Amino acid sequence: MRILVIAPHPDDEVIGAGGTIVRHVAGGDEVALCIVTQGYSPPWPEDTVEVARRQAEAAREALGIKRIFFLGYPTVKLNTVPNMELTSALQKVVDEVRPEVVYTSSADDVNQDHRIVFEATLVATRPLPGSSIRRLLCYEPGTSGRYGHQPFIPNVFVDIADFLDKKLAAMKCYETELREPPHPRSLEGLDLVARERGQSVGLEAAECFELVREIV
Repeated sequence: MRILVIAPHPDDEVIGAGGTIVRHVAGGDEVALCIVTQGYSPPWPEDTVEVARRQAEAAREALGIKRIFFLGYPTVKLNTVPNMELTSALQKVVDEVRPEVVYTSSADDVNQDHRIVFEATLVATRPLPGSSIRRLLCYEPGTSGRYGHQPFIPNVFVDIADFLDKKLAAMKCYETELREPPHPRSLEGLDLVARERGQSVGLEAAECFELVREIV
C-alpha cells in the first residue's frame, strides 16, 4: 500500500504520525513524505534551510520513509501563497505518488499554516474518477492546536506501542526543534501524549486521527 504524509513544517510528520508511519513501514507499505514549508532569513539564521533539510532526511531514514518532497514555501507565510499555486503543487505530489492513504494536518489548529495545508490537501485529494486515494485522515495538532476554538475529535486510534521508541528516535533528529521538559515538544512530552492517547482506548500507546473520508 502507498502512503503519503503531508507535513506543513519539518517535524510535524513525526509529532503527528511518527509511530503510525513506522507501523506502515513494518507492514510492508511504502511511505512518501511532503514537507510544505521551510524557514528563511531573517528571522532565521542563513543556514536554516540546509539544517532543516538534513534533519528531515535523518528523520526520514529513522522512520523508514522512501521518498521526500520539499515544496519550499515560506513558513508562517503560507497565507501569502496563492491558493491555486499551493494546491497545484500538492496535486503534483499526489499524482506522482498515487497514494491509497493520505495523512495531513488538521483544520482544528490555531497554527495558520496547518489550517491552510489542510484546506489545500482537501482540494488536491478530492475524489475524482481514477483517484487512487481510499482514505484521508488528519493527525492530531501539536500543542498549539489543542487550544484552538474548534476541538480535535479523534475517531481513529493506531496502536503504536511497538513503534513508540522509533518515533522518539526520529524526533531526536530534529535537534533544533526539541525542547526540554516540561515543554510538550520534548521527548518526554511526546511519550506522555502517546501513552495518554493509548490509555484512552485501552492500549499502551497510540496516535489518534480524524477520518475525513474513506472509500470502501
